[in-house]
Amino acid sequence: MPANLTPAYKSAEAAYKKAGDPGERLELLREMLRQIPKHKGTDHLQADIKSKIKELTEALTGPKKGGARGGPPTSFRPEGAGQIALIGPPNTGKSTLHTRLTGSHSETGPYPFTTQYPQPGMMPYLDIAFQLIDLPPISELHPIPWISNTLQSADGCLLVVDLGHPECVEETLAVLELLAGRKIRLTERWPSDGGTIGDPADPFTQYLPTILVATKSDRSRDPDADLVVFEDLTGLRYPYLAVSIEEGQGLEEMGAMLFERLQVVRVYTKAPGKPPDLDRPYAMRKRQTVDDLAELVHRDFAAGLQFARVWGNDNFDGRHVGRDYELTDGDVIELHM
Repeated sequence: MPANLTPAYKSAEAAYKKAGDPGERLELLREMLRQIPKHKGTDHLQADIKSKIKELTEALTGPKKGGARGGPPTSFRPEGAGQIALIGPPNTGKSTLHTRLTGSHSETGPYPFTTQYPQPGMMPYLDIAFQLIDLPPISELHPIPWISNTLQSADGCLLVVDLGHPECVEETLAVLELLAGRKIRLTERWPSDGGTIGDPADPFTQYLPTILVATKSDRSRDPDADLVVFEDLTGLRYPYLAVSIEEGQGLEEMGAMLFERLQVVRVYTKAPGKPPDLDRPYAMRKRQTVDDLAELVHRDFAAGLQFARVWGNDNFDGRHVGRDYELTDGDVIELHM
């Protein structure tokens, strides 16, 4: 039986996919459940929505007994130019990498499961920063019930592996299997590849663009050969970066790789008659428009926007543009109500 989803349901679903705040996602899930047609053709989708509502409610309210949350927060509002999760098996150097990139001092140790809760940090690049979320290692020995809520707002992930570890292949495949069981799939496709990421017909399977980060590359005689063997045995073809945390090798390439893969566009704003603020750009995405920028600055700007002036790399020199002007990296935009 066809689902025959209503425009009201589709609107709530589209907003849910874009929402980053956990409370907002919960309200949109409830709206989806209110608006979905109730018949056999939507039984499976209704069950998925109810499951997500239960999962997100528990994550937001904490345990019912004792009157207190079970620990630090497990989901974070996106900040910076993109939210990137660090995922991997135990003892791959994931938390040490996070500390080196962000300076946030994630807890590290020479034993598994040192990290117990997600740890946010900001990795600077140019005049912006990426938000990196260090997650506990993923393993059957250490279930993470809240992981799908943590990853809901992520723009991508770094799959951190130690290609020299004898059980690297088995552990990595186990990570992918455990995530798939929570309807999370790591994909090699990024916004820079064009096209659609994931399945638009399945709003509850999350497809996370992924970079394979091989740590401890300084201990390998031939990191490229290690990668070939890994890809042959797993069938995975993620974009790849070899790093050495101790020697700093490859770390400076991380920001540039994320910038390009996410199609980040830095936009600077100015008030009429005043110089532009060149210290704090808005981090947008390729193909976003003046209208998107106005919404990000303030909702009143989006509602009352008449036109904008742009100074950019193409020497527009204050040219008037409309809401649908596509932003480019380095644009200076003056919004007029």
